[in-house]
Amino acid sequence: MALIINEATTERLPEATIAAWRRIPPSIISDELNRTGAMAAAIKPLAPGMTCVGQALTVQCMVGDNAPLHYAVTKAWPGAVLVADARGHTDTAVWGGILTHAAKHAGIVGVIIDGGVRDVAELRESGIGVFARGAVPRGPHKGFGGEINGPIQCGGVAVDPVDLVVGDDDGVVVVKAGQLPGLLERCRKRLEKEEMFMHELAAGKTTVELTGLPPAEKIG
Repeated sequence: MALIINEATTERLPEATIAAWRRIPPSIISDELNRTGAMAAAIKPLAPGMTCVGQALTVQCMVGDNAPLHYAVTKAWPGAVLVADARGHTDTAVWGGILTHAAKHAGIVGVIIDGGVRDVAELRESGIGVFARGAVPRGPHKGFGGEINGPIQCGGVAVDPVDLVVGDDDGVVVVKAGQLPGLLERCRKRLEKEEMFMHELAAGKTTVELTGLPPAEKIG
């Protein structure tokens, strides 16, 4: 299989918009998307407190092969989140310390690998939000091919180039371009509602009352 490199679209969100999304948790986004867009629970940050917000640079890899990832870093733009489908294979690491240093110099702010990584201590210290399915010492092969800037899946979610990607301790959510209009404001309103819930709980109300659940005898 050849390595296919598609040119990245130039449709970039303004930095002010990206900054606004940094204040919205993935859980809130998924709630507003009717509980969709969230990657599988196995895709998790390598350290507590890691976050990433940006548009996707997508990569399709063959199992155990990280050559496409090396080429992908050369196509990155400042603020990109590299999202790779490594076929969910966790027994071979396709991302590690060397690629992380290269990614940092390229301005990549997040790396999401549906597969294995290694050099975890280095990755945790890098300042890049790295999310993966697992970690293993075994290194990769190179040269089987793949695709850059094409449609992929990652953690069971379809990801297209420059989709918005938001990750934190809970995991990762993907927002398609067509879902963006009005979404940020809805997320802000949901956060305000949750803050109001906290005040009302402190005042003595119960979550049953606040969520509008029926009497217990009418459940089930």
